[in-house]
Amino acid sequence: MEIVYVYVKKRSEFGKPCNFSDRQAELNINIPPNPELAEQFVERNPVDTGIQCSTSMSEHEVNTERFEMETRGINHVEGGWPKDVNPLELEQTIRFRKKVEKDENYINTITQLGSIMEHCIKQNNAIDIYQEYFDDEDAVEVTDEAPSAKTINVLRDPQVIKRSATHLSWHPDGNRKLAVAYSCLNFQRAPEGMSHESYIWDLENPNKPEIVLKPSSPLVTLEYNPKDSHVLLGGCYNGQLACWDTRKGSLVAELSTVEFSHRDPVYGSIWLQSKTGTECFSASTDGQVMWWDIRKMSEPTEVVILDIARKEQLENALGAISLEFESTLPTKFMVGTEQGIVISCNRKAKTSAEKIVCTFSGHHGPIYALQRNPFYPKNFLTVGDWTARIWSEDSRESSIMWTKYHMAYLTDGAWSPVRPAVFFTTRMDGTLDIWDFVFKQCDPALSLKVCDEALFCLRVQDNGCFIACGSQLGTTTLLEVSNGLCTLQKNEKNTASLKQPGLEADEEVEGEDLGEEEGHGAQAPT
Repeated sequence: MEIVYVYVKKRSEFGKPCNFSDRQAELNINIPPNPELAEQFVERNPVDTGIQCSTSMSEHEVNTERFEMETRGINHVEGGWPKDVNPLELEQTIRFRKKVEKDENYINTITQLGSIMEHCIKQNNAIDIYQEYFDDEDAVEVTDEAPSAKTINVLRDPQVIKRSATHLSWHPDGNRKLAVAYSCLNFQRAPEGMSHESYIWDLENPNKPEIVLKPSSPLVTLEYNPKDSHVLLGGCYNGQLACWDTRKGSLVAELSTVEFSHRDPVYGSIWLQSKTGTECFSASTDGQVMWWDIRKMSEPTEVVILDIARKEQLENALGAISLEFESTLPTKFMVGTEQGIVISCNRKAKTSAEKIVCTFSGHHGPIYALQRNPFYPKNFLTVGDWTARIWSEDSRESSIMWTKYHMAYLTDGAWSPVRPAVFFTTRMDGTLDIWDFVFKQCDPALSLKVCDEALFCLRVQDNGCFIACGSQLGTTTLLEVSNGLCTLQKNEKNTASLKQPGLEADEEVEGEDLGEEEGHGAQAPT
């Protein structure tokens, strides 16, 4: 049953126009004035309001998972034989081949494949696709683009009480991770409640450290083992040497005993080239260089006292700040000292006094960085006071090249692993300088203001494209340089060789640049 309701209205009332008329005003409500409300009234001054015509938009970025590739080999064996045919028996294989060759499908298949193969052979005879037309060229000539760099990532110390980033180490496999050592190097000025933790960061997840390292004392140095990427070596502020295995967690796996450790902070620690991959050595301002085997950390296997008078007296030893070891020169190592002297040592000498081979003097303060050129190991870089210097082992009297004196103290330096003429330095005013002495000698090819606080350390990735810089407030900045700074230039190896015949001109200007306080520009051999 439907319910129907009919509305009835006269046709004359549909669309009837409105009839307006005048009438007297009526007062519906009366609100008398309130003096109390008048006192609370605040007159509003004219206000300018900015209005954006376009819609507000924001930019968002997302780090996606990296596409992982894997290379797999194929074990190819001779196949296609039936189970009843032994491929090692010559008679059985010959009998089976004759049977197959009589098959019509086999003949048709071979005829078709033969024509295709013949076509490919004729093509290859006309043009040799495997021929090297430019094998005499060492590298591709790069376009003349201006040197540049951009910030990729910033890793901040998650602790409330900030520490300095004192050392950096790239992961040896893939360079996707970065180990950062955090410490306060101001003597007896460490703030109360400061954390001792250091971290391993995954660059694809920069908001939170991937692994936390928990030493008994703050870490001054931290190095990945090049043979085993799960093992790290750390030099502690209290002089001990610690070792971690990331597969076992955050706690220390091996720790040197206090009695046989350094008396001062461990400012240098390097892995040695050995069959076991467990040998390393460390240096400290107590004047000692110690060799260790991480399988037995109770005491060092060998100790060298840095007494250049060769009297083996610890009270006369020079304090070590930096270390250098080149695997192609397994018996040699170099030490940069607090007194501005580089000591070259020979580990295989018969007596302890003979282990100190020679010294290089030229800096006015501690040598914070010491590194051999990866292409020419006889040339090495030192960074100290207000300059960076390049030396040759064949010339002990003076450095063969040096930068101008900067207004700010230099704190670290490193060679480019892919270009022999490029090196990097950091300064106390937060500036990163990139030097290319083939392109320019007197000034850096590129100077970048990375941060407002002092930069304490830097590390260059193995491919030379990425640089990590650690600051005084624990901020690690990751930078990517332009292609020109990480690609080998044409004839660069010959130009950057810095060989001995060019040193005579350098010796003539030595007193002019080093003897006076205002050294202008880097002096290069002609």
